[in-house]
Amino acid sequence: MSEDVIILGTGPAGYTAAIYAARADLNPLVIEGEEPGGQLMLTTEVENFPGFPEGILGPDLMEAMKKQAERFGAKFIPGRAASVDLSRRPFKVTTDDDKTYEANALIISTGASAKMLEIPGEQEMVGHGVSTCATCDGFFFKNKRILVVGGGDSAMEEATFLTRYASEVTIVHRRDQLRASKIMQERAQKNPKISWVMNAVPVEVLSENNKVTGLKVRHNDSGKEEVLPTEGLFVSIGHRPNTAFLNGQVDTDTVGYIITHDGSTRTSVDGVFACGDVADSRYRQAITAAGTGCRAAMDVERWLETQGR
Repeated sequence: MSEDVIILGTGPAGYTAAIYAARADLNPLVIEGEEPGGQLMLTTEVENFPGFPEGILGPDLMEAMKKQAERFGAKFIPGRAASVDLSRRPFKVTTDDDKTYEANALIISTGASAKMLEIPGEQEMVGHGVSTCATCDGFFFKNKRILVVGGGDSAMEEATFLTRYASEVTIVHRRDQLRASKIMQERAQKNPKISWVMNAVPVEVLSENNKVTGLKVRHNDSGKEEVLPTEGLFVSIGHRPNTAFLNGQVDTDTVGYIITHDGSTRTSVDGVFACGDVADSRYRQAITAAGTGCRAAMDVERWLETQGR
């Protein structure tokens, strides 16, 4: 039996899509994804989501959204989509445990994963001094020393943004030249709060008492290692949209973000919709993701009506 709609992935976009789809009596089936709840499950305090004046823990916010969707009848199953067949309807989704599900419409909200340095000490300190989102976590580093790792436009933008809060920001880049556009470089270079450690490769994140204390780097020219003291480490080396499982069946940009059309959540495949960070390389915020989840569910409801369902 085919579902009306299957939602791939959770997080703010997937959960919101599930809430709206369930309230529209579409009985959505949600395949939770590799990281149920998305990146907010790695975030401690969320203070910029409307409605929580004292803030809320990321996992608590995601659990509340899931319960709200379940209250209206959304069904959740663990696992992730390993592959899809979009060549005909009903669409087929095969999970990583080799189970197959069918649906007349599909909402993709599989998100984008921040690229990490993959060095010792990094993963353990995510949410405890290591972050991948300046606009999410910058507020927590008032008057602290911060390191930003990266050399592209996003790194320059994040470093400049963080100077609003930090006492000093140091950009660490593994090469002797930046990849960022000239205008972004100049903006960062003119900021008196920003300093630079170039041609240095991060080696290890150091911590004490569950707090980041420094970043060990290796200088390419001398081979010598140095510890850069810091109270916060922001990794800004890009994001990877989770779209490999689509195997090219939906149009994406050169990086892999799903392309949507006409100001909607429609994709290049009729009946397939995308929301959240998997289709957003610019904002990547919980609130913007939730908004597109709402739009995707409404788009699906209207599309199903045109199909006589």
